[in-house]
Amino acid sequence: MTIDFYWRLPTHGCHSSIRYGAYDRGDWSPLAAGNIAPGIDASGADDGFRYIDHLAEIARAAEGAGFTGGLIPSFPNTDDPWVISPLLARATRTFRFMIAFQPGFLNPVHAARLSASLQRATGGRTIFNIITGGGGPAQTWWGDSFSHDDRYGRTTEFLDVFKGVWTQKDFSYRGRFYEVEHGGLAPLLAHEDIPEIWFSGSSDAALQSAAKHADYYLSWLEPFDQLADKFARVKERTAALGGEQKCAVRVDLVARPTEEEAWRDIRIGFEHVGEERRRHGRGGPTDSVGAARQQALRPSEAKRYEDLIVAPNLWGGFNLLRGGPALGIVGSYEQCAARLDDLIARGANAFILAGTPHLEEAWRVGEEVLPLLGRNRDLLLAAAE
Repeated sequence: MTIDFYWRLPTHGCHSSIRYGAYDRGDWSPLAAGNIAPGIDASGADDGFRYIDHLAEIARAAEGAGFTGGLIPSFPNTDDPWVISPLLARATRTFRFMIAFQPGFLNPVHAARLSASLQRATGGRTIFNIITGGGGPAQTWWGDSFSHDDRYGRTTEFLDVFKGVWTQKDFSYRGRFYEVEHGGLAPLLAHEDIPEIWFSGSSDAALQSAAKHADYYLSWLEPFDQLADKFARVKERTAALGGEQKCAVRVDLVARPTEEEAWRDIRIGFEHVGEERRRHGRGGPTDSVGAARQQALRPSEAKRYEDLIVAPNLWGGFNLLRGGPALGIVGSYEQCAARLDDLIARGANAFILAGTPHLEEAWRVGEEVLPLLGRNRDLLLAAAE
């Protein structure tokens, strides 16, 4: 069984260490000494090294370390993945670009033509992370006031049209959100492969849409038994529609030569978290089931980093150290590989991994953790024989 591993590209900036909270890599922070992309040259002026140059270094590092491709996130505080991906495609050879976007903000016919053009330009290296939004202020920032289930209904129709105009010469569609008459792509564009669709969402409405359209169902890391149950439900729904669903996990790692070193970095990072960041980490209003599941993993008033240990090698405070999901894996190289093997045994077919800083950790995880995968399973099989 082949397991694909993707890396995450930090389009919102990056820290130079998991221990400290400053975004000193990326031009989202003020220009200052010690910053990267842009930095300050010997004369004290902007050195001209743009953040896209730094992202290209991360993409090349991940490609060289054996990752299949990289997720390009999309949030209000990021550059746009549709712009970033073709620029980074020019800096790599085989690296695949997973564009995160919310379907409701694009016309599906235009999105199909745009995607097919990108497939032609990059040799078929485009993948999609379809996100439907978490509701609340983060959703209204985009000018989107649709309710939770309506957003997933709109996503389902978007993908109906997106695939329909790509695969049919004379495609017509009449839905609640979209109508198309005699649509279709030009033959050269229609010849390209439809990008793989990685689908996020934990609600019943999300699972229903994923079962119909997703190549991979993508989840943030959760306690392993809880995650296995979610995977089983989405695979069952897909099977009922006559399909087969693959599942993937998005997770951060703090992997070090020893477990003690890994937890030391977590402890130092936790001790540098200020009260404002703690308040932000408690989360805000949302109708996202996935976000609510993440919020339930962490005590709201943890005083020590140990209070956030959910299970062996699983820590629920990553959102305090950087933006994103709460739960991640902490341990030695061997322990991190063993936890990934555990997830594979529970139904994971692919991963989106990340570490801080993203450049150096791409090499570390690719060279020190990924080669150990399967060793734990091999030992168990040998013991059984």
